Amino acid sequence: MEERRRLTQGRIFKFWMPLAATWLMMSVEGPFLAAVIARLPEAKYNLAAYGVAFAFALLLESPIILIMSASTALVEDRVSFTRLRAFTYSLNVLITVLFGLCLLPPFFYFMTERLMGLPANVARLTHIACILLLPWPGAIGYRRFNHGILIRHGLTRRVAYGTVVRLVFMASTALVLFLVYRLPGALVGAAALSAGVTTEAAFSRLMAWGSIGRLRRNERPEPVDPTAPREPLTYRFIWRFYYPLALTSMLTLGVNPLVTFFLGHSRMAIESLAVLPVVNTLVFLFRSMGLAFQEVGIALLGPHREGYRSLRRFATVLGVLAASGLACIAFTPLTGVWFEGVSGLSPELTRVAVTPIRILALMPALSVMLSFLRSMLVASRVTRPITWGTAIEVCGIVFGLVLGIKGFDLVGVTAAAAAFMFGRTASLTYLLFPFRKAMAEARD
Repeated sequence: MEERRRLTQGRIFKFWMPLAATWLMMSVEGPFLAAVIARLPEAKYNLAAYGVAFAFALLLESPIILIMSASTALVEDRVSFTRLRAFTYSLNVLITVLFGLCLLPPFFYFMTERLMGLPANVARLTHIACILLLPWPGAIGYRRFNHGILIRHGLTRRVAYGTVVRLVFMASTALVLFLVYRLPGALVGAAALSAGVTTEAAFSRLMAWGSIGRLRRNERPEPVDPTAPREPLTYRFIWRFYYPLALTSMLTLGVNPLVTFFLGHSRMAIESLAVLPVVNTLVFLFRSMGLAFQEVGIALLGPHREGYRSLRRFATVLGVLAASGLACIAFTPLTGVWFEGVSGLSPELTRVAVTPIRILALMPALSVMLSFLRSMLVASRVTRPITWGTAIEVCGIVFGLVLGIKGFDLVGVTAAAAAFMFGRTASLTYLLFPFRKAMAEARD
């Protein structure tokens, strides 16, 4: 029992590493596709169209993305599996139908050309790319439902195997379309994303085959908390449980179309729309080290919060290392190496990207801090402040965009970077108050 309570930095690292590796592998996806698109004709317009289409896809997938958390927490026997599966499938169908309605030409072109101010050629490329991304939300929901079952049964390596399969099929599709068919870059990126995630979704079902078989035979794994009271898993309960999770992810991912809208009305709009996905993918590469830490904190905190100091120390080191890694690129000649040599941007677009990447240099550290605070709140069963914190971050980003674009007439992508930092800082400042309260109550 004493050994179980000892939480060393090595033990945290071993627990964190496989989850972080999964996020790290996914973070390669964006830079790879951006590099392919940048090497095809009319790169600026295609990068812009791909960025807008991807923002739409992220917005539509947001209600389903945290179904993995629900699956991990709730699926423990045949009845819970059947009911949450029906809930997931219903939500997948609803989202896909909504996505399809948004793609109807009169509505889509009114939204992209009239509201967002996109040029006609960019709007047309965006429309075709969105059509190719139509399977994306449903495939995300399906595979994350199966991933939750794998995690529930302790088969986390299989989640990583699925990510490898996704990357292989994504890269293969992109290279074939790039080398053989020479399609416009935005279409190459969208088709590759759809191919990768659809294949991963099918593979996730194969990986979960044995676990699902045991669930159907009503064989229940050891509960996460055997002492916790169990409420019958009705559809009403599933909705009450999942609604806050869906709202949080919708707020988080819904900010992307808002940013795209503001950039469409900013100074150097096309350049900003082209550069933003490239900047974001580089930042995400270093943020990915902290994204998996929320599950680590929840799992290793301990019933009496005996792991708190060790987790805080690990998070501090992780945040410093992640931010230092990004800063080494942002403030050195490696900036040109990355944006021109790796991402394939022109010298003109590289100059546009330098200022925002320097503004965002601390974002990886802030992401680790956010994961740490959220994990402590979730472990304390105080989840409502997480949704409020996300809402504050979105409001802060919108305020920063209005101020930067309308007030100071900044280049769009520069205003977006400053707005991201302002919103995240505001969110973290708010979360510190419920976090301290929860920790104080735990000590009492």
